[in-house]
Amino acid sequence: MASELTSDEAIIATEPPAPEPAATPTGHQYGRRFTILYAILGGAVLASIGGIVLASTGGHVGAGPAAWSSWKPEATGQTGAKQIAAHVAREYHLPSGAQLVEVFAKPPSVSPGSQQIPLHYVVKQGKGQNGEPIAINEGDTIQYSLCGLGDSCAIATGTPSVQRGTLVRREILELALYTFKYMSGVKNVIAFMPPTPGSTPKYTVFLQRSDLDAQLKVPLIQTLNPKTPLPNTITRREQQTIDSTTEAKVFSYSLSQTQTGEAVLVLSPISA
Repeated sequence: MASELTSDEAIIATEPPAPEPAATPTGHQYGRRFTILYAILGGAVLASIGGIVLASTGGHVGAGPAAWSSWKPEATGQTGAKQIAAHVAREYHLPSGAQLVEVFAKPPSVSPGSQQIPLHYVVKQGKGQNGEPIAINEGDTIQYSLCGLGDSCAIATGTPSVQRGTLVRREILELALYTFKYMSGVKNVIAFMPPTPGSTPKYTVFLQRSDLDAQLKVPLIQTLNPKTPLPNTITRREQQTIDSTTEAKVFSYSLSQTQTGEAVLVLSPISA
């Protein structure tokens, strides 16, 4: 309107100008009006949709599916397993504040003396086990060794207790869950437990992917509390979870070999 007024004021006439007929909106003006109207309506619709989305997602727009865990390894294979071992190990402590154990990841093998011998089979015996050998190899099996700072990997400080043993099994469960979730193709986890002071390692946990199928389908925090407990602060709920997933998977072990000399890990149930 400012440009029209300026133009009108520049007109010089000898007679008062006759009233001008009301301007008829042009197609262009109608287009502008409809554009503005559509923009207003569009904004209202978008705001309405946005409100519905916020209500249905609890205010988290674009969050997408929840992640299985807040951390995951950056690699696969043995490198990824070592990352899992380091991540999990530093979360577990004794009441003194010292780390519970170191965790070492490697292909399935045994080390009698200084010699490293690859494992080719696992055999489970007794209590309903048929003793059929399970073939294993570096691609489908990850082995973890949980090692304290004492002799023969025993935990050097504190007093051995049932609660401390449960915490060790919790750590093994967490190692296995991360491994099966993020290590494609891994079917088995072997975890050697630290012995009591003055003895040598004799127990291992053997878990297969199918053993933890239910836990792998839900976020990790639904299985294990994000805050790692101390031995004497494990909740009843976690105690039940740890026992139901690992208690029957703890074996005493020995070594054997096939007729062709391949190493076999023989697992025997622990007597009640």
